[in-house]
Amino acid sequence: MADAKTTSFNLSCPVPRVADDRIVLAHGGGGRLTHQLIEKIFIPAFSNAALEQRHDGAVVPVNGSRLAFTTDSFVVRPLIFPGGNIGDLAVNGTVNDLAMCGARPLYLSCGFILEEGLEMETLRQVVNSMQQAAAAASVKLVTGDTKVVDKGKGDGIFVNTSGIGVIETNVKGSSFEKTIGPASVQPGDAVLVSGDLGRHGIAILSVREGLEFESPILSDCANLWPAVEALLKAGIEIHCLRDLTRGGLATTLNEIASDRNVCIKLEEALIPVDEVVQGACEILGLDPLYVANEGRFAVFVPAGQAEAALDVMKKIPVSQGSVRVGKVEDAPGKIVVLQSRIGGNRVVDMLSGEQLPRIC
Repeated sequence: MADAKTTSFNLSCPVPRVADDRIVLAHGGGGRLTHQLIEKIFIPAFSNAALEQRHDGAVVPVNGSRLAFTTDSFVVRPLIFPGGNIGDLAVNGTVNDLAMCGARPLYLSCGFILEEGLEMETLRQVVNSMQQAAAAASVKLVTGDTKVVDKGKGDGIFVNTSGIGVIETNVKGSSFEKTIGPASVQPGDAVLVSGDLGRHGIAILSVREGLEFESPILSDCANLWPAVEALLKAGIEIHCLRDLTRGGLATTLNEIASDRNVCIKLEEALIPVDEVVQGACEILGLDPLYVANEGRFAVFVPAGQAEAALDVMKKIPVSQGSVRVGKVEDAPGKIVVLQSRIGGNRVVDMLSGEQLPRIC
């Protein structure tokens, strides 16, 4: 029997404490720390109805129309990577945020922050890629700004882009005019993804760390509007669209599950991951569910329309690999659960930061 005077003690896991009095790199990773920053600093200061939607862009009424407005900044390292560069990444990323609101992208602005000493040929390559991506997406870059910082104060180029799009409620064949966003997600919805996951993040990492794999891994950076437009024209009742960028599929679904107080249940066997990407993740100790994508999105639709939505998406090049990966359930709330290939379940939580920083 233990001595009554023995001092009791508690075991605790020595998880490093993140400083809460200064910004750390993980605050920009799209994970739990990013959301804490938004909730504690930005939302209290700027709270309004449009911002409270917590979506990829704001939907605002203007003279009887509904416009979508979004902004994004790109600090990817390296500037040029397999399958793209910071230029087409900036255009496609902003176009995709508008598309996730169900809006046809129309106009972009662009702000360049250039580091002293940047080679003109690099800038020219980035700008040409932006021009080509904008032309492919049928958007116009109509205003911009340029600043130069001292050598050593930047990584060559930082880019900020903002975009405006219009939500076309009279799209032929579409009768669903409710707001597309997290607030419309309902229990019973099917969760679809538009293709294989993790290629962008692994493509960036391969260059950053000088890694070579059995087959080259290219970023999936692409314009997603054609797939969204096809769903709208087909009259699919879209409840929510989200592109799977920082934090990947896992972080995106955790955001929605938390906002709607629902459980999103995934089936591991259904989640598409390229064999080479999967192998790279296993070697590097990464989970592809959390790895960033730049040409993939999730869509929530009523279960009865899931097959019709997949039929539409598979006819569009950017979403040919679309599959159903899960469903929305009532309980337990605010959680994402993954059913493994052997039948067990595990919670897919939100990471504090990002497995791979400076990914977009």
